[in-house]
Amino acid sequence: MEDLIQIGITLFVLLVGYFVGSTLERNHFKSIRNRERASRRMMVLTIEDIPSDWQSQDAGLVTGNAVVSLDYFKRFLAGIRAIFGGRIKSYEPLLDRARREAVLRMKQAALDKGYTAVINMRMETSRLASATKKGKSTAGVEILAFGTGVKLAK
Repeated sequence: MEDLIQIGITLFVLLVGYFVGSTLERNHFKSIRNRERASRRMMVLTIEDIPSDWQSQDAGLVTGNAVVSLDYFKRFLAGIRAIFGGRIKSYEPLLDRARREAVLRMKQAALDKGYTAVINMRMETSRLASATKKGKSTAGVEILAFGTGVKLAK
């Protein structure tokens, strides 16, 4: 009987994690889409130098950082997938959210400094290790988007 209660509690925690995590993820994606629509006029380019016909008045480093964690349910599913191998689909939305959030934060930092575009945009990714498992599992990911903000002359 005690084993059934433990299994029931585990299943309950997994289901709560699934529903809460899915709701939070859905709301975050909605927020990202809205902010991407609002900031679509800000050019973000991977070119290293501005074209010769552009006139730049000012330039400086801009960054955007995002740290996103998996919910317990997706972490559980990823652990099962790791046993058998294959594509870990539960990590893909996590990385997509983190990348898009980092770029949005970088764009906002550029706007806050008066820049009209970002050139030479790059990204760095790092895995945040879980402290409870001595660094052997992933607690989340950090993505840093950075580039050179430029204020273009009109």
